[in-house]
This record gives sequence, C-alpha cells and structure tokens, in this order.
Amino acid sequence: MAAGLQAQQKPYTLRVDSLLSLMTLEEKVGQLHQISSPFAATGPISPTGNFQQQIKEGRVGSMLNVTGALRTRQLQELALQSRLKIPLLFGQDVIHGYRTTFPVPLGEAASWNLPAIEQAARIAAIEASASGIHWTFAPMVDIGRDPRWGRVMEGAGEDPWLGSLIAASRVRGFQGKGLGTQASLMACAKHFAAYGAAVGGRDYNSVDMSERQLRELYLPPFKAAVDAGVATLMNSFNDLNGVPATGNALLQRKILKGEWDFKGFVVSDWGSIREMQPHGFSASLADAARQAIVAGSDIDMESRAYTKHLADLVREGKVPVEILDEAVRRVLLKKYETGLMDDPFRYCDTLMESKQWNNRLHLDAAQALASESIVLLKNDTLQSGGQALLPLSVSGQKIAMIGPLVMAKKEHLGFWSFDWPDDSVRIQTVGDAVRKRLKSGSDFLYARGCGLNDADTSGFADAVSVAEKADVIVLYLGEERAMSGEAKSRSNLHLPGVQEALVNRLSALGKPIVLMLGAGRPLVFEQPAKHATSILYTWWLGTRAGEAIADVLFGKISPSGKLPMTFPRTEGQIPIYYNHFNTGRPAKNENDRNYVSAYIDLPNSPLYAFGYGLGYGSVIYSKPILSSLVPKENDILEVQVQLSYNGTLPHKETVQLYIRDKNASVVRPVKELKSFQQIILLPGEQKLVSFKLTREDLMFYNSELQYIWEPGAFDIMVGPASDNVQTVSVNWGK
Repeated sequence: MAAGLQAQQKPYTLRVDSLLSLMTLEEKVGQLHQISSPFAATGPISPTGNFQQQIKEGRVGSMLNVTGALRTRQLQELALQSRLKIPLLFGQDVIHGYRTTFPVPLGEAASWNLPAIEQAARIAAIEASASGIHWTFAPMVDIGRDPRWGRVMEGAGEDPWLGSLIAASRVRGFQGKGLGTQASLMACAKHFAAYGAAVGGRDYNSVDMSERQLRELYLPPFKAAVDAGVATLMNSFNDLNGVPATGNALLQRKILKGEWDFKGFVVSDWGSIREMQPHGFSASLADAARQAIVAGSDIDMESRAYTKHLADLVREGKVPVEILDEAVRRVLLKKYETGLMDDPFRYCDTLMESKQWNNRLHLDAAQALASESIVLLKNDTLQSGGQALLPLSVSGQKIAMIGPLVMAKKEHLGFWSFDWPDDSVRIQTVGDAVRKRLKSGSDFLYARGCGLNDADTSGFADAVSVAEKADVIVLYLGEERAMSGEAKSRSNLHLPGVQEALVNRLSALGKPIVLMLGAGRPLVFEQPAKHATSILYTWWLGTRAGEAIADVLFGKISPSGKLPMTFPRTEGQIPIYYNHFNTGRPAKNENDRNYVSAYIDLPNSPLYAFGYGLGYGSVIYSKPILSSLVPKENDILEVQVQLSYNGTLPHKETVQLYIRDKNASVVRPVKELKSFQQIILLPGEQKLVSFKLTREDLMFYNSELQYIWEPGAFDIMVGPASDNVQTVSVNWGK
C-alpha cells in the first residue's frame, strides 16, 4: 500500500471503532448493502421496496447510478435522518469521462501516453465529483487477449506490464492528491480476477488456469493498482478454477487482503453474489451471502443477499461477527477518508457542477489524447509521385467521404459513456471537421453508402457516383457503439452489415482509399485492408473525435498510436497474443507447415502485431548497444539505441524494449515487454535512447509459485513494435 494512504487512515481508526460500537446488527449490514437508483440502471434491478425509507432507517450504505449535485443532496438528506446519520456513498461507472468523453480505455491505451491517461482520469474525477459522485467503478484492469470479449474496450489490452502502468496511472488520476482532497473519486480496480480469460471470449463465462499464469499475467495490474493506493476493488462474474470470484477466498482473503495487505473494501459486481446460485456453488441466497462475506466480499451490489440474510447468519453463528465488523470497518474508513463523515454534502455543489459543465481545457485535453490514440496501420505510396497517401492536402483535392460514420455523432462516445441532451450540438462529425479544414480549390463530397449493421445496399450507387468525381476516397466504417462493451461478445468480428461489400464496390474504381475504422475492439478486416491505400484505426475517440481525426488526416499531427492488442487475420487465430510460448515445434517461417505448430490454411502471424503503429515518416533503429554482454547478477544493464528520423512533421515515437529468457526452469514467452520510452523527433533528427535493466526485470514465478530470477541466456530486443525488433544476446549472472 502507498505510504500516504497508510498515514491517511491512522487518524480515523478510533472514530471508526467508536461508531462501530454504537451500531446495531441491522445497521452494520446496511453499510454493506448497495442498491441502484431506478433512474438509470446498468443491470437487472432486484425488487427494492421503499428504498427511500430504507435509507432513512440506515439500511442502505451506498447507491449507484445516482448523478447530479441536486439529486445526490436529496438522497443524502434522507441518510442523515437515520439514527446514526451515516452518509451514503454514491458510485457510478465513470469509465472514460463524464461530461467530457475521452477515447474508450483501449483506445487511450493505444496512445501509450501515461501522463495523458492519468490526466483523462483526473478530468473525469473533477467533472464527476462536481456532480455529487464519490466513487467510480474504474479502472478496469483485466488483461484481454480475446477480442471476441466485448469488454476489451474497457481495459488496456493484452500486456501485463503495460497494463500495470496504465492501471496505476488511472488510479492516480481518479484519486488525485488523495481521498478527501478536492475533486477526488475513489477508484475501483476491476474485475478481480481473470475475467478477461473467459472461455471463448463469451462474457460471464468460466475461467480455468494455473495459479502461475494467474499470478504472472492477470494479477499484476491489480497489484499495481493496490500499490498506487486504489480505494476499492470489484470482484468478477466468472468462476476461477471452479470457484466463483465473488466467493473466492484465495483471491480475496489470501492474496488481496493477506499477501497484498489491501486496506480498502471489495464490492461485488452487479448481482454476482446472487449469481453464485446458478453457478452451482451456492444452495440458496443465504448460502451465497455466507460464502461471499466469509471469502472477503465486503459490499453486496444489487443481490439483496446481505440485507435479507446476513444478520440472521450472524445470529445463528454461521458468520462470525468479527468478519462482519471487519467488512463494515473497511467501508466506514472510506467514508471518513473521503470527508463525508464531516461534510456529507461536500460534493453536492450545484455551482461547482455548473462550472465544470463545459470546461474548454477539458475538451482540449480530450482532443489531444484522441489524436494520440489513432493508429496508422498502413500508408502506401501512390503510383504517381511516389509519396504516401496520407496526410491529405487541404487544398487542390476532391475528397469523397463515404460511410455510415462520416456524419455520426454519438457513435464516437462508445460504450460506457454518458448521453447529454446537447450532444447533437456540442459534438462535431468527422465530415464537418474535414469540410471546415478544406481551402479553396478543394471539394468535399459525401455519401453515406450504407448503414452500420443492415443489409441495405441501395446507397451503393450514390457512393459510387460521388467517388467517381473524387481524387481520393475517405471511407469511414466500423461498429455501432453498442457492439463493444459488457454483454457484447461477438463470434464474428468482421465489419457488420454490408460494409465489406461497399469496400469491394468502391475499390473497383481504382482510386486511392483511406480506410478509417471506428470500433471498441480489434476487428477482422484482412480483405478490406488489401483494398485500402491507407488505414487509420480510430477506436471510439469521444467528444472531440471529429477534430482529432481531421488533425491527423491533414497532417496537423503525425499519428503516433501503437496497438495495445494483437489484431488477428481471422477469428480462427483467436486467442492470439505476442507473448506466447515457443512450443517444441515452432514454425520456422510463415510457409512452414510440416509437423510444426501452425495452421495449414493461414500464417501464424497476426494482421497487425502488438505495439505496431506507423507515423508520417520513417524511424530507423540502430542495433542495440549494451554496456555488457556478460552482466553480473546485481549489475544494471544499460541498453542504448540510436534513432534516425526521416519525415517532414514532428513525430512522437514509442521505443519498445522486450526480453526473452531463453532457458529457464519453466517455459518463458518468446517476448516480454519490459520498458518503453516516448520521444519527440523533429525532421531529420537523430536521438540516442537509453534503457536500464536489472535482474528484477527478469523475474518470474517458478513451478512452486516462488517469484525468482535465474541466471542464464537472455535476448534483449528493441524496436518500434513487437514484431519488428533488433536483438542482442547476453549471458546474465553466469
């Protein structure tokens, strides 16, 4: 735990214990009972009865889906009518912005810009706390290797090292200078644990894995969040090795509250205590309540298990009162730390809310991060002139913008975002942003072409007619915003509807095509990619998507995004990820099919690799220079690489360092990301980039679950992407 958080908790221990001694059994249980407002539910609400009366009686400790300074004040006033006047906590899914929407988290991760990601969370906290919210159910830190799982859009991708850095950045952003300071939201690392490994990429499905894989791949981002001082954790819907996470003592008691000494509280996911019955783990709702509280789940979200049964379970001796008291202490501690016990209305300020409603600085930050989240996947040269198609010129071109996303607005907000009444006014379409940039001598032509997810091809003729008049076609396709997110698993990741057919029709014209793809997850588009001259992956970029995309299209900003997930060629490759094992029969090359680990009908390589992303110019990497080829055990190994930039625009390059442990007591991945640096390169500039590695960077869990390092041979790799590195080998510690 962060030292600052430990110091923050000490003054409140006596006050918490004093308050706890005054509480009845029912009042204690009430602090562990969370219900949703009926105004904007994000799941199936259980029957509540008169929830307002329950608040007055101290039988509700927290609520979710209540927003607005006025509404939260009204409900807080009810809580202060209870016997002990313990205020409510108000939680909300503030996932990638509140009033100002930033790119979906997976899109933010593509920026690899940790300070900007932290700033996005900070801005979300400023805006949300001004609307009465105390607690966000973010960040989601699940490792996602399967793009069929719709919730990959909420996370940071497939890599535990990058995911850990982003998890800590988001926690720091949400919680600011500490709980109780101005505009601080309690963060909630979720979903604990291994939710991203659901079988088949099907949401809520089972997970079965070794504890070694769990600790090495799926737990590090949670540990990073805890080390950053995260206030709360949320457990996951899945069972892990046959035990639902909500009732999993290994996760919650042994690892989280034991080994990691986590002092915050754990909240169930929506109804996940109740759902241990259909799992086949709990015989009844009372049984589920007992199993969850004993395993370490502190707050029951929307199951009514604790409020209905926990008091009786304690009276009957089936749940020790000490376990109940421990959970209540954790919740009360956060209410003291946030300052609510001293001022229950500190976040119910309508004046502050109005000041943050249209903050221009927040919008500018959202636009900057959106532009850095765009990934340039392809940028071929034109046959005439030998120059790359992008960036486009603002003058002297006839540009045809075609596709269902050209004039879209709310689609850019993506899943887990807020819809505001004035969105139609304050959000600019990509088409309008492009049209505004064009100067005299340029023409803007537009056709919708087709919908996002239907079989109607009647708009193809208009699209062809418009394209025939143009010098370049900008084709903007993708998903509906509700196709990536919770309960949005897809078995088919191709462009939905007739969008691929539209690509085929337009490509027959032989004109250069800029293909832009808006989505919340990696899509499958190998065939459309072959028809495109240039490809920009734009994710869902938020409130300022239109402006950010126009900046990149016309070269005001050179694209710098790098993929945080591997993009498959087809669904048959899934799950596909860069840090795989080599196997005993690795394929020698893409065409090797002779009794090796390979497909007979498809290359092993992805369409686009983890860490991949181009810019408007080329960056040449020298071979890494190492301070030693035989470092001793406790040496610091310095790795240097020279970069040379050939481009006409300033460019941000993300230099990536990977390692491979070539011979170990357990099989190790072919690559592991261990460091990266982002540097700005000016036209014609050369820069020397230095990294430092220690033996801690080489550590792993052995078969006995000991976190160790072993001396031996290692590859040190540096490059612009996981599939484009230069390698130097060392013998470390031998």
